[in-house]
Amino acid sequence: MKILVCMKQVPQKDAPLKLNESGTWIREDVSYEVNEPDAYALEEALRQKEKHGGEVVVITAGPARSQQVLREGLAKGADRAIHLEDPGFVGLDAFNTAKAFAAAVKDENFDLIFTGLQSDDYGYAQTGVVLAEILGWPHATIIMQIEKSDGGIKVKRELEAGFFQHVDMPLPAVLTIQSGINKLRYATLIGIKQAKNKPLRKVTMDEVKSALGDNMQKIEKLYIPQKTKKTEMLTGAPAEVAKKLVEKLKNEVRVL
Repeated sequence: MKILVCMKQVPQKDAPLKLNESGTWIREDVSYEVNEPDAYALEEALRQKEKHGGEVVVITAGPARSQQVLREGLAKGADRAIHLEDPGFVGLDAFNTAKAFAAAVKDENFDLIFTGLQSDDYGYAQTGVVLAEILGWPHATIIMQIEKSDGGIKVKRELEAGFFQHVDMPLPAVLTIQSGINKLRYATLIGIKQAKNKPLRKVTMDEVKSALGDNMQKIEKLYIPQKTKKTEMLTGAPAEVAKKLVEKLKNEVRVL
C-alpha cells in the first residue's frame, strides 16, 4: 500500500509560551517537536508497510525548521518526504492546509492518507476530514486498529463511554489516528544515516497558491492567563451552605 502521513511541527509541551509582537502566534525562538498524534499516525503507517509492503511518504507544511519532523519520519523508516516550505504555511487554517496538501500530491496515487487525530497547538481535529472532503474520499476518525481486507480495509473506531465501532471501508481513504494505537519506535543510528540520502521534495507557496483561499478561521489574540486567587467563605447552617456551594459549582465554576 502507498500511504501518505501528514505531520506537523509544534512547540514542545514544556516550552515557555513566547508570543510574537502581535500576540497572534508563538515566536520562532522556542523549542519545537513532532506533533504527538502524528507520530502515532507515522508508526501505524510503517507497521502497515511492514505487513503488506508498499511505500510511506511523510509531508509537512511550514518554514525551514519544519524539515526536522520529516527527517525524523525518514529516520524511522519512511521512504521519502514532501515539504511545503514557506513561513506563510504557519498562518493557514485547517481548510487551507488541507487544500495545500491536496494540491501538492495531486499527481500521486495514494491508497491511504493518515493524519494524527489533532494537533497539540491548534487542536482543531479538522485537517484530515477536510482533506478527505476535498479529495472526495471516504474517511474515518479516532482509529484504533486497521486491518487490510480483500475489498479495502476494516477499521476500529474509538467512541465515547468505552464503546468501539468497526467499519469496512474502500480504498483510497483518509484516516485520523488516535494516540496510543501502538507503541512508538525510536529512530536507529542506521536509520538516521539513511535518512540523509532519502528523497525530499520541496514545494513552494507559489506552486499551491492558486488552490488556496481566505482563511475560514482566524486567531485574533493569544495571551497568557493571569494567575488570581480568591477565597470566599460560605456561612450559615450546614444545609444552607451546601445549597450555596452547589449553586456556585453549577452556575459559576460550571463543574456540575
